[in-house]
Amino acid sequence: MQGDFITRIKSAYNQLTKAEKKVADYVLANPKDVLFMSITDLAEACDVGDTSVFRFCKTMDLKGYQEFKMMLSLGISEGQEEVIQFTGNNISMDDSFSELAKKVLSTNINALSETYSLIREEDMDRAITMLHESRRIFFFGVGASMLTAMKAMNKFLRIENKVFCIQDSHMQSMAAATMSGEDVAVLFSYSGATKDTIHVAKVAKRAGAKIICVTRFVKSPLSSYSDITLLSGANEGPLQGGSTSAEISQLFLVDLIYTEYYRRYFEQCSRNNEKTSSSVTEKLC
Repeated sequence: MQGDFITRIKSAYNQLTKAEKKVADYVLANPKDVLFMSITDLAEACDVGDTSVFRFCKTMDLKGYQEFKMMLSLGISEGQEEVIQFTGNNISMDDSFSELAKKVLSTNINALSETYSLIREEDMDRAITMLHESRRIFFFGVGASMLTAMKAMNKFLRIENKVFCIQDSHMQSMAAATMSGEDVAVLFSYSGATKDTIHVAKVAKRAGAKIICVTRFVKSPLSSYSDITLLSGANEGPLQGGSTSAEISQLFLVDLIYTEYYRRYFEQCSRNNEKTSSSVTEKLC
């Protein structure tokens, strides 16, 4: 039994510091909004620092901000077992398959539409130029975002010979440490608060590398290291880690960057694409 987390916050209120009480007040007044806020968004809304939000989470005997959002979501959802929270569309156990399919479709379309609306052409232009002028390109991610990083590497490997994607988090840190000002790190993280990804960004930045972040939140611990931040538009609840809509929105940005890169440097990309396509032809039936 998870217990009513909101009641736990109220019970612990007198033990909180002044800054932590600001966080508690905001959470109690806006619990559903907080589910889709980054730690930096919540800190700014409460007029406190990120560390105050983190200390609030520790005071509530939680490991960090992501566990806090998970417990808050469970607390809000208690007594509503017959409804599945699905990124803005509540799927009821009474829904027909046709209704369920429409809600899933609507969620994914909305994620793509919002991502499209968040695109800044000048940022895209800078990102593509940065990638082209780089000596090496590393795609980084953890968990579900690692799958997006691998797919990005797979696409660009067809047209560029300088792309890399390392799966092990320790080896990611080692690679980041040997980067230089001629290299670009592209980091994928929906929340912008994944510790391993933040660490890689910090190490790469210290090494002088240029940083491109693909994330949901314009202000987050990860985006504080980025030279260019590209925003994805999916709303992913704390119990929906690795949701398809979040992945689709990131892949849309990857596809857009790849297509424009190919178009802008067509001759070079065409030659490389012909070589890579020929290399696997004999493996196909």
